[in-house]
Amino acid sequence: MNGPGGNERAALTLLCTAVFLDAMDLSLMGVALPAVGRDLSLSEGTLQWLVSGYAVTYGGFLLLGGRVADLLGRRRMFLLSLAVFAGASLAGGLLSEGWLLVVTRVVKGLAAALTAPAALSLITTTFTEGAGRNRALGVYALAGATGYSGGLVASGLLTEVSWRLVFFVPVPIALLVLLLAPRVLPKDGPPPAEARRFDVAGAATVTAGVLLLVYALTETSGGAGVLAALFLIAFVAVERRQRLPLVPLRVFRSRALATANLAAVAWACATIGWQFAAVLHLQQVQGYGALSTGLGIVPMGLAIVVTARFAGRPIDRWGLGRTAAVGMLVQAAGILLFLRADAEADYVSVLLPALLVHGVGNGLSFPSLNIAAVGALPDEQQGLASGLITSSVQIGAGIGVAVLASLLATGGPGPDGYRLAFLAAGGFSLLGAALAHFGLRARTTPTEARAAG
Repeated sequence: MNGPGGNERAALTLLCTAVFLDAMDLSLMGVALPAVGRDLSLSEGTLQWLVSGYAVTYGGFLLLGGRVADLLGRRRMFLLSLAVFAGASLAGGLLSEGWLLVVTRVVKGLAAALTAPAALSLITTTFTEGAGRNRALGVYALAGATGYSGGLVASGLLTEVSWRLVFFVPVPIALLVLLLAPRVLPKDGPPPAEARRFDVAGAATVTAGVLLLVYALTETSGGAGVLAALFLIAFVAVERRQRLPLVPLRVFRSRALATANLAAVAWACATIGWQFAAVLHLQQVQGYGALSTGLGIVPMGLAIVVTARFAGRPIDRWGLGRTAAVGMLVQAAGILLFLRADAEADYVSVLLPALLVHGVGNGLSFPSLNIAAVGALPDEQQGLASGLITSSVQIGAGIGVAVLASLLATGGPGPDGYRLAFLAAGGFSLLGAALAHFGLRARTTPTEARAAG
């Protein structure tokens, strides 16, 4: 296919709609959490699992999702996982038990982990390598970013009517994709020989380990912490013995790869954790409604998009390590500026500067870490590199929300809890800056410079 025809454009639209839903679902819960908590009398510990349960399951099973799609068929896996996603969304909107809501979020995270790699591989097999595929992948990436930012705004609009709409709205969109996709997506061919084995044990042990770690951080449970350590040790043992491991451990001999993924965990702990705490602060301390909270966050989203659009220039001039470090220092400054926000804080003079500064730092650091991660491995391992950095972000999101929720509970309902949470989020961002500065190259390679452009 030299150029995208009607079927290719339709397929790309449907696949991007699915990744838009996956990304939007992570942020949709943000503004709705206080309303869910009030209506169902849920603790902040339970509320954070509505975010962490989705993010950690998504991150833990993402790498396995690509192998499953190869084995069972990309189109078949895409349709099946999207149907599960829609069913879990519908169930979440109908339920009123906190733990059952968490279960639906975990199921949706698993479904998203299977949908995303199937959609990405469908794009790479539908579009011929070259400019057409690059444009398609750019649209795919933009759909994910737009979904996350749009989810924050949509969450406010929907919650103003009913928080249950946050669960219901993805359902008709997913059903429309399911109706149209069989007509335009290419049929599945025979799976490659190497796809006949896939590492379920690796995905299960790493996901169980991270979920237990999040639980231990939230509930301050020593027993859960010990179990988490045992599962993560088991994951390493499994990967060392697997002929086709989920994550070949030898790739972490690359200093750039290991650093980029560790810094991405810290980045997500900071920014996703901070957003969780900041949304609660706006509504519970400053008295913002759901709609005004969603609209108030819009400038941050715009700052992220505009800065990321031009991030290639500082990357080309300063290099990946320096750009990522500067970005996370700026992001930390935006987070720590929220320490000025009390119950009477003015939006224009106090909150808006913090949101804009955070957005600029976010837009500089995230592209730099992604480019560093995929640039650390050769072309034949780009799928693994992309999966690792996405998993790191999702797992970091789950851990960051858990840590900040625990600090909010420790500090009590007043400003002390939020102060602790904001300080911790700023600390995560500073840690990421240090990792990027000392662990990533100061200058880009030619391959990375092209990627930055």
